[in-house]
Amino acid sequence: MVSDFLSERKAPLDVIINTSGFERNKAIVAAKEAVNENDETRKKFEVMCREVFIKFKACLTIPGVNAYRHQYNAINIIYKSLQKDIEQADISDIIKQLHEIINESIVAKPDKYKEPNKTYDISKIDFNRLRSEFEHSKTKNTTVQSLKSMIEKKLEQLIQRNPLRTDFQEHYEKIIDEYNKEKDRQNIEATFEALLKFVQELDEEEGRAVREGLDEETLAIYDLLAKPDLKPQEIQKIKKVAKELLKTLKEKLKGLYKFQDKEPTRDAVKVLIRNFLWDEKTGLPVDLYTQNDVYKKAEAVFYHVFRAYPTVPSPYYASVAS
Repeated sequence: MVSDFLSERKAPLDVIINTSGFERNKAIVAAKEAVNENDETRKKFEVMCREVFIKFKACLTIPGVNAYRHQYNAINIIYKSLQKDIEQADISDIIKQLHEIINESIVAKPDKYKEPNKTYDISKIDFNRLRSEFEHSKTKNTTVQSLKSMIEKKLEQLIQRNPLRTDFQEHYEKIIDEYNKEKDRQNIEATFEALLKFVQELDEEEGRAVREGLDEETLAIYDLLAKPDLKPQEIQKIKKVAKELLKTLKEKLKGLYKFQDKEPTRDAVKVLIRNFLWDEKTGLPVDLYTQNDVYKKAEAVFYHVFRAYPTVPSPYYASVAS
């Protein structure tokens, strides 16, 4: 089944089995490119691989099973390589796929190169060169899948930290829907272009807290409290409310063990938020927010805190702080 799947896409498994060195590596790359034709082919191949692994393991005691070990090993190599692409996907790996000398396009501190959770400064990347390299790439499908994996990891982190970033998820899903509709050179290059622009948008969003003079935790609270068309002095007032509310909440939550599990403690947190935001001294400006506004904002903040603070400090902001 796996062999037929690859043969139909002109990436026969036998080439991996019967070659070595450069030719074998080339065959593995070709197989991955065939598998990565789109999300459906990728998922179908991975399901078939897992079925092979289960059946092969179940047949280990059956005489003659070792006659199929070469096929098993070749399939396992492709599968593991695909999983490795997902695990290691970041912008630096994608750039490596497209050109050899990274420093020509990126300015990065050498001592930061291998650090976990550290990525290149997106603003330093020569996107025009990446587009040019992609046009001539022989592994467009695999590159797009790697870029998707990187984006999905970054998106998950950003949304965990700030619930109002779901519009980025919706935008990303539209790009992927278009990508999966049809497969031709024009479509995949358009997808790559759209994903590159989306990476830049995510990077801008990731840096918004700094531009607002806040940290990521406070930015999430501020976004939940803010209203459209606020004037500069009003924005500063809401930022101050967000900072003080977050500080008050964290102090309260430190003394509550698993507050989500018990109704009295959940209610206590809800009341704290509502009272804080309604108080004329600490809360939202009365000339800008009605009582209904305050209650809605308090509810939104509570649900964010309920999800994002299983403990204090919150695990979702740990990597940002470090």
